[in-house]
Amino acid sequence: MNWRQSTFALPLLIGLLSAIGLISALLGDSGWDAMAWLGLGLPAAIACWPLLPRSRVRRP
Repeated sequence: MNWRQSTFALPLLIGLLSAIGLISALLGDSGWDAMAWLGLGLPAAIACWPLLPRSRVRRP
């Protein structure tokens, strides 16, 4: 089974990014804050991706 075909690949990625963001938010300032923003912002962006409107292209 390929990693891309795995059912748990995306949820695992979201969980790891969230954990990294939460831990880095507790560790310190400046660089840690930037890592926390990325670690917590990317999962939020990934979760909102399916909600974006898609263009409807009619195919003959």
